[in-house]
Amino acid sequence: MPLIMALCVIVGILIGTFYANHFSGNRLNVINSGSNRLSNLLHIIDDQYVDTVNINDLVEKAMPQILAELDPHSVYISAKDAQTASDDLKGSFFGVGIEFVIREDTIHVQNVIAGGPAQKAGLLAGDKIVSIDGKPFVGKDVVTNEEAMHRLKGPDKSKVKVGILRYGSKKAQVFEITRGEVKTKSIVATYMIDDNTGYIRIKNFGENTYAEMLVSLAQLAQEGFDNLVIDLRDNTGGYLEAAVQMANEFLPKNRLIVYTEGRKSARQEYKTDGRGSYQKMPLVVLINEHSASASEIFAGAMQDNDRGTIIGRRSFGKGLVQQQIGFPDGSMIRLTVARYYTPSGRCIQKPYNSDNKDYQNDIITRYEHGEFFSADSIKHEGPEYHTVSGRVVYGGGGITPDIFVAEDTTDVTSYYREASMTGLILQFAYSYTDDNRLKLNNFHEMRALADHLVKQNTVELFATYADKRGLQRRNLMIKKSHHLLETYINSRIIYNMLDEQAWMQYLNIDDKTIQAALDFFYKK
Repeated sequence: MPLIMALCVIVGILIGTFYANHFSGNRLNVINSGSNRLSNLLHIIDDQYVDTVNINDLVEKAMPQILAELDPHSVYISAKDAQTASDDLKGSFFGVGIEFVIREDTIHVQNVIAGGPAQKAGLLAGDKIVSIDGKPFVGKDVVTNEEAMHRLKGPDKSKVKVGILRYGSKKAQVFEITRGEVKTKSIVATYMIDDNTGYIRIKNFGENTYAEMLVSLAQLAQEGFDNLVIDLRDNTGGYLEAAVQMANEFLPKNRLIVYTEGRKSARQEYKTDGRGSYQKMPLVVLINEHSASASEIFAGAMQDNDRGTIIGRRSFGKGLVQQQIGFPDGSMIRLTVARYYTPSGRCIQKPYNSDNKDYQNDIITRYEHGEFFSADSIKHEGPEYHTVSGRVVYGGGGITPDIFVAEDTTDVTSYYREASMTGLILQFAYSYTDDNRLKLNNFHEMRALADHLVKQNTVELFATYADKRGLQRRNLMIKKSHHLLETYINSRIIYNMLDEQAWMQYLNIDDKTIQAALDFFYKK
């Protein structure tokens, strides 16, 4: 009897040990050791979890959360979004070549890119897309920006059939478009502000930005420019190399443009080679709170080398260097590996903490603190630095301009805020454009079209339109904000009918930051 009991105990121990090892002990020991814990955890979930789990979906959700613990700019980009993220900076993509807006659950062609596949197929601005490849493409449950991009973009030489409802027609026509390369530009405006001053507006820093800038400079040289304004407002950055190439064009030989450094990244300096053709051209660089990354590299290089005057408001403060790492499924991460430093040694990056909440709300905090309205409200965190000539500049995040230009809110009313923030102005501008396209087609130059629109009293037309859509007419507020409303409304109609350059030219007519640049040149 004692022998039988002893054998039972031994067998029980062996069975218990087997199940414990199989379901917990051995695997938990693996999870708790080394850097493979996350991978092992996923294997265990896949092997033993009570319900079926899509591991890929789990990874898709987990990776952004993991990277968010590091800093605000280390990010995960899914395979389906990776191509779009790359297209933004490559300067081209394969598709049909249209700009569109979604209005009343239907795609409206806002602009047909010159020389693109859609133009060759016969599409026109104002056309409505009602079907794609024989299937209806209307309705709020179907038509989204993402879905439209997915269906209209595609491999080179592939074909897509688009059903078009044209203005004045009740029956849709089908156009077959052969997709091709569509060029996108990072420089959206190049023109002479006055007889002496050239202007270049750069939207982002992509693969072709430097080449585009050389073309713009050559154009302005033919028109006899003596001064140059480079507008980087709302430019959120892009490729470091593009900013370095641009800076090289304006600085003398062996000047430091920027350097990077990180825990596992040795200091790397970017210096000029002295081959720039515009080393002595009087230069102003415009920035604001949305100018970031490569924009700040360029502005910081000009400021620290005493080469150009920075005008506007303090820039965003994005000085973290990301390395792009791809995965076999097409997804990728952008992992921060270093920091940017201006020639004087300033770190461009503004402070951030683990939850990134303050970082995300920084622009709102600046506004509430009064930084948009007074240079004295700018908080300079960190030590002082010095330019080549010994001028004091500040670190702690972003580039502080040499000449501050406050945001003008004198004529802003609650009516104007609601009209702009709800999208009603954009909706009206497109409706007006669509309804009057035949007449507006007679205007091919910005000033002539702007003069025509003033005579049409578009503010009054908008007020009636908005009142029918829930924005109650407020005559006193409309009167106070009349100029702001007229500028916004007419600028969008000009954009719809002409192009981005015409839009910028119109907006710049009364722009206080542009005027500050001109005052600087002529007061020297």
